[in-house]
Amino acid sequence: MSALAEEFRSRNFSIYGQWTGVLCIILCLAVGIANIFSFNAVLIVFSILCIISGCILVFTEVPFLLRICPTSAKFDTFIRRFTTNWMRASMYLVMSIVQWLSLLSRASSLLAAAVFLLIAALFYALAGLKSQEFVGSKTLGGQGIVQMIV
Repeated sequence: MSALAEEFRSRNFSIYGQWTGVLCIILCLAVGIANIFSFNAVLIVFSILCIISGCILVFTEVPFLLRICPTSAKFDTFIRRFTTNWMRASMYLVMSIVQWLSLLSRASSLLAAAVFLLIAALFYALAGLKSQEFVGSKTLGGQGIVQMIV
């Protein structure tokens, strides 16, 4: 656990973004599934998009899953695009905007996903603005776990 505490003390905003991203994974999958059972067709579409966002984030934020899960080369190439702070900030911002648009239909718990996706985007953008290098958490599959697998 001291490695995790050490990561948070590093004041690297990409670590904060990555851990907020893990919260986004849980939130996107949970609220996406919860809202898919609504009787509002537009909300169902946004729920499906939220679930898809959560699945994409799983592979983005937990990189060792690309090594152990059978995925296509196209998908791997797509996920590997998001290795810089700015690319991750833009990805999270787009996902957040999509969920904010769900408010056009009606207010729902998808708003929670929109807020946390925006917070993650802000963390990655702050890391980019401060010219901090992207650092993946060792706990989530950064250099420590990847070296153990290889």
